[in-house]
Amino acid sequence: MLKMAQTFDITKCRDDFPALREKMNSKPLVFLDSAASAQKPACVIDAVRAAYESGYANIHRGLYRYSQDLTEKFENVRVRVAKFIGAVSGKEIIFTRNATEGINLVAQSWGRSFLKAGDEVVLSVMEHHANIVPWQILKDQIGIEIRVIPIDAHGVLDMDAYRAALNEKTRLVAITHVSNVLGTINPVKEMTALAKAHNSDIKVLVDGAQGIVHGPVDVQGLGCDFYVFTGHKLYGPTGVGVLYGRYDVLESMPPYQGGGDMIETVSFSGTKYREAPYKFEAGTPAIAEILGLGAAVDYMASLPVDKLMEHEQKLLSYAMERLGNIDGVTIYGTAPDKASVVSFSMDNIHSSDVAMVLDQMGIAVRTGHHCAMPLMEYLGIEGTVRASIALYSNESDIDRLIDGILKVKELF
Repeated sequence: MLKMAQTFDITKCRDDFPALREKMNSKPLVFLDSAASAQKPACVIDAVRAAYESGYANIHRGLYRYSQDLTEKFENVRVRVAKFIGAVSGKEIIFTRNATEGINLVAQSWGRSFLKAGDEVVLSVMEHHANIVPWQILKDQIGIEIRVIPIDAHGVLDMDAYRAALNEKTRLVAITHVSNVLGTINPVKEMTALAKAHNSDIKVLVDGAQGIVHGPVDVQGLGCDFYVFTGHKLYGPTGVGVLYGRYDVLESMPPYQGGGDMIETVSFSGTKYREAPYKFEAGTPAIAEILGLGAAVDYMASLPVDKLMEHEQKLLSYAMERLGNIDGVTIYGTAPDKASVVSFSMDNIHSSDVAMVLDQMGIAVRTGHHCAMPLMEYLGIEGTVRASIALYSNESDIDRLIDGILKVKELF
């Protein structure tokens, strides 16, 4: 695993990611789709392989050594994740399949238990579908109302509108930490403080699927009640995510699903559930993937976060400047506080055509609505091309992207 102290060596970092040595369409790979799913360092791949190759067993059940040892490793990941995001303890960490399941868990457990018809949930127009649809389902089920906060021309959240939206009916604020389309970094700490000052009973959920990747997260410092993220964007495996919840809130919530491993006792006269977080983890979990998540968290914790953020911000500025100098390119999302996502369109050229040309040049980008159709409607567009920068991205990647866009202009 890469060890860094005061410096960030991009060459050594890239060596940690085997996929970056591959070619796509016979061209050296330029991977600019990490906001969708990031490449994996060798330490993560090794951790998943080791879980299956050496001492594999089911956890929490067996009295034999393999099961006991793997249970200990599994639960240790919970503690390491808690430390990584500043939670009080591992008891506040629930393992899910992804960030989407974490939000659905909150909606169907906390929401169904504590919300009623007419209660309001505050969202923003820049939310991912995963932080819209669960609340719309809850609206259909029990009659809650949804209030949507707009953005300005730069993609900055309208904080005056947010303050005005907080009223006696507000029960939950559910907000993305970083927009997966615009790259806007929302002031979630300030938003949480404003909500709690208005009414201390208002709960705040932060969708950290993009936020966890591009800077340090301290859930206690943010003051939020829930924070969700997914492993595969954090250089970890697919099929595993995390829901952080304040322990007192988790303990007040009923189980989301029923089955094995989340119970104390079961009889046909009734069931007694385990305490949080275990009552929310029914059935055999993604054991190997969670061990891989632990390796990803360790990897990220080994990096000098200030140097990493500086590296990504320099590349972001370079990409924004070079793209902005190309005639016919429109960039969406120019907030002053912005993470490493660049969404753009080209005049009279469909985003799919752009992506296909880039693909032939070995450049991977994402196109379409990016699971943010309400935002696209708000912006008056069908979709964008999105290039997303990761810790392993370098200046050559940006130069190749620009060359590709110029080639698109030439062809069309």
